Formats: sequence, C-alpha cells, structure tokens
Amino acid sequence: MTGFAPRTSEVAEVIRIPGRETEFIRDLRSPNRFLVNRAAFTDDTVLAREREEVFARCWIYVGHVSEIPKPGDFVAREVAGRPILFTRNSAGEIRVLLNSCSHRGAEVCRERRGNQRRFRCFYHSWSFDNDGRLVSMPDEDGFPEGFRKEDHGLAQPTSVDQYRGFVFLTFNDEAEPLVDYLADAKYYLDLTADQAAADIGMAVQSGTHEYSMKSNWKLLAENSSDGYHAIPVHKTYLDVQKSRGDQIAGNTEKDWKASHAFDLGNGHTVTVKQAPWGRPIARWQPSMGEDTKAVVEESYRRLEQVHGAERAELIANLDFNMLVFPNLVINNIMAVIIRTFYPNTPGHMNVTAWSLAPKDETPEARRVRNESFLSFLGPAGLATPDDNEALESCQRGYQSRPGEGWSDVSRGMDKVDPANWDELQMRTFWRRWDELMGGKA
Repeated sequence: MTGFAPRTSEVAEVIRIPGRETEFIRDLRSPNRFLVNRAAFTDDTVLAREREEVFARCWIYVGHVSEIPKPGDFVAREVAGRPILFTRNSAGEIRVLLNSCSHRGAEVCRERRGNQRRFRCFYHSWSFDNDGRLVSMPDEDGFPEGFRKEDHGLAQPTSVDQYRGFVFLTFNDEAEPLVDYLADAKYYLDLTADQAAADIGMAVQSGTHEYSMKSNWKLLAENSSDGYHAIPVHKTYLDVQKSRGDQIAGNTEKDWKASHAFDLGNGHTVTVKQAPWGRPIARWQPSMGEDTKAVVEESYRRLEQVHGAERAELIANLDFNMLVFPNLVINNIMAVIIRTFYPNTPGHMNVTAWSLAPKDETPEARRVRNESFLSFLGPAGLATPDDNEALESCQRGYQSRPGEGWSDVSRGMDKVDPANWDELQMRTFWRRWDELMGGKA
C-alpha cells in the first residue's frame, strides 16, 4: 500500500524546526526535549485567552451537509461555546445563524432539529426566516421612527464554507480561505469521503453521542491521535478481539504496520497505520463473525469498481486518526467517527460525536458497521471509557502540584520518520496552539 501521505520530510523535526522557550512550551535542542507547562491545563486565564485567540480565530467544524438534506432542515447545537442554527434556506443553501434573538437575546429556536421556514422567538414573538432576516414582529408601529427590520437580522459568523460535505465557520475577519486552512488535512478528508461514490456521498447516521469529561480539552486533542497509549489502555478491547480470532500480538511495533505520524500544516496532524482490527468498509477479520465476511468483501468490490484497485486498497486498509486544529477529530479506524469537543472550564469539556457512513450502505453492511463502531468508539464501548478515565486521571494528577510541573512530549522527536506511537502529532498541535496564544519567552 502506497500513497498514504501527501508529503513527507527527509529531515527530522529537530533540524527543520527551530527550538524555542515560551511561557507554556520548551522546545529544546541539545538535548532534544519538548515540555508543556501543566498550567496550560489548569489556569482559568489560559481558557479565557483560548476563547479569544484560538476558537474565535480558527475555522471550527459545524456539521455535515447530510444532517440537513432539504430546504428548511435545521440542527440546533453549540459550536465552540456559541448556540447556532445549522440550516438550509428556501433555495437549499447552507446557512449558519447565531441562535439569539436580535431583540433581547433569547433563543429563537429551542428544538434540537426539524424543518421550518421561520424561527420565532418565544419571548416577544419576533420571527426570522432561515436566511436570518427579521420578517415579522408584534406591534411594529410601536417602535420609534427609523427602526428598520433589515437592521435586526440574526447575527452570523464572518464566514461559512465546506469541504467534501464537512461544514466550518469562522468569526475571524482575517481568516484565510477554508481550503487553505485545511492544508494537507484535505487528503484525509478525501479518503474519508471517497468511501462512497461521489454521486452518492457519505452521511452522518441518526443519533448523536454527547457526554462530558472532567479534564482539559487539550488532553483529548493529544489523546485522539496518540498511538503510544493503545496497548496498555485498550488491552481489554484488544484481548477480546484476539479471543475472537484476530491476529493481535499485544505489542506496539508488531501490531501497527506501516505506522507514521505527519504534520499536515496549520496545527492539523494525523497518525496512519494498518491496524490488526477489522474495518467494515472493506477489511474483514475473524472477530467480525464468519457471517459478515461476504458483506465486507462486497464492500471492497464496490470500492474497486468506483475507484480502481490502487485507491480501493488505500481507502480500505489505511487506518488514520486525524486532528483538524483545534477541536475536530476524524478517526477512520474500525469505523468513522466525527468528534468535536469544547471546554466549559479548564477541567471540564463537552464532547459530541457522530458515526459517518456511505449513504447507500446496505442494512447488512450498516449492522456490521454499527457493531464495529460501538464496540470501540461508542461512549459505552470497550475503549472510549478507558480514554475518558485516563484523561480525567491526568487532570486529577495535576492537583498534586497546582500551577507547577511540565509534561514530557518528546517521544520520537529526533526521528526522520516518527511512528504513530511517537509524539510528533502532539508537538505539532502544541506549536500551533502556542503560536496563536502569543507564546512569550
């Protein structure tokens, strides 16, 4: 299998990237070390700065186009701490509106999803269309001379754009175009979207996983592409798969084939490998059950018909965990998960996740996918609770030295080709985070 990265480097990062020491990171040379100040996980003032310098400046994931297929469809959710309406106008165009009435600020929609032409605020009955325009209000004549409805539409982000069905917003007037912001993350979004034929597309499955964690949001950013923890933390899952017949050695270097980590630009990172578990898109393993083998093999044949043998092989057998900076995770492993997370306090975050699948997947194939997805990626599966406990344990551990201490993120720092169990991906995240936070020496 070839072609699993858009670009590689023949020089180790300690040569390519100058060292620096700031308030929060120590990117050291001779000896090579990368340290993160644990105050970044616990300090209230850090979170206040993140809201302004990271979440208000970057492109932030909103949702997938498949969630609102028809004109008038909408989903109400929080994005980066702001209540929004993700909808389509009467012409079928995507809109993102802030869910706050321009009159006194109440939510104009208190339902989670649906289809409607108007959003009416329950407080004073101001009504807005799904382009955000104020269209009606009681006692309009009671407002003073010069009042104009067109001046009181719902607020909207500075920009909204999409790539391969993934919709993003930004509140930054100076933000670069989304296609530039995504940089080489587009390569892996393409691999994800290409699990379905272009004229069919991928779709978010019904149902949303929502849960919270008593840990800092950046710990989940680290964890989401961290291969180093997989063997010790997810031993139960791997043991179960092994007991069902999968060839699992329980050893990092033996189990993860073709393992690499890449800096994709703008803080985006990915780890890639061929893992020992099955993938419902087209890689059968005994743990999936003999009765599913024909279903999975048929999925592979369909990939070959659509994309040809070489790209079908790549789509079917490349496992990857990608972070689109700052808080979107696409884990394309034993199924595809879209996961976002946002901090409430330095030690608490909300997490939202969805399963993504080919829109035309057969009921039999969808059953195989759901079983594979929920066994590992679901919030009650054999792995996600392990991750949650590990991150909460870190957050508790920081209380042993409040406001002090440094975490070591140095593994693989001097390698030309770091593996997914190294930590280039975390260092990439931290360098971008520190840059946006205006890291001072």
